[in-house]
Amino acid sequence: MIPLYDNVPTRRFPVVTWSIIAVNVVFFIFELVLPINGIGLESFIYRTGVTPYELRHLVDVPPPDLVPLWLTPFTSLFVHGGFLHIIFNMLFFWIFGNNVEDAMGRLKFLAFYLACGLAADLSQAVIDLDGRVPTIGASGAIAGVMGAYIVLYPRAKVLSVLPIFVFIQFIWVPAWVLLLIWFVLQLISGLDALGGQAVDVAYFAHIGGFTAGLALVFLFVPAARRRRGGAAPDDLYEEADLLAPFAPSRGRSSPPGS
Repeated sequence: MIPLYDNVPTRRFPVVTWSIIAVNVVFFIFELVLPINGIGLESFIYRTGVTPYELRHLVDVPPPDLVPLWLTPFTSLFVHGGFLHIIFNMLFFWIFGNNVEDAMGRLKFLAFYLACGLAADLSQAVIDLDGRVPTIGASGAIAGVMGAYIVLYPRAKVLSVLPIFVFIQFIWVPAWVLLLIWFVLQLISGLDALGGQAVDVAYFAHIGGFTAGLALVFLFVPAARRRRGGAAPDDLYEEADLLAPFAPSRGRSSPPGS
């Protein structure tokens, strides 16, 4: 299933969410124009990604990082390995990030996002202590946002695309079902990686980020505001037309959840 948008409206424009998306896009455009000054794409990834071996031994191995070693867990959040990598990351972040930012407030949400990203990087590093392949991408931090979303909006639904052979179905899926399926898939893939199967995805960064988000949301969002998401009247959620993205506007200036 490919999510498109949710049915939870926001009260104010998600400045931090869109700013993070913009920074990721700028970084990716920069990657596309490499090499610059002798630094190619692979070198750039090694210089900005977070490498487990470096974190464990607190030593910068060649090629030298572009930032201090302790900053690489954060610079890595804005580096992606290809078009699909950044497109799907930013899609998930746009769907779930705006509502979590709405519940937390802008500064708290930024701190939460970075904290989940750090937890994700450390989780992957613990699994692969001497790994010298850098971890990159916003997936771990976004996984934390998804974990927080489940807690804050347990009755939300997500309009998703379900390909069935040559047919495409649009269905509303409870957000917790969609995100739980995603998390179980990460667990299964992570266990396969532990069993020796070769993978190029940092599954334990996803697992660690999601788990951190589930826990940290209780620190970043007051209890009263958390209850408002779970016990609110039904009109908190907007049941949009199933084909709303492809139908004429009905007085709404943007899709629900945007």
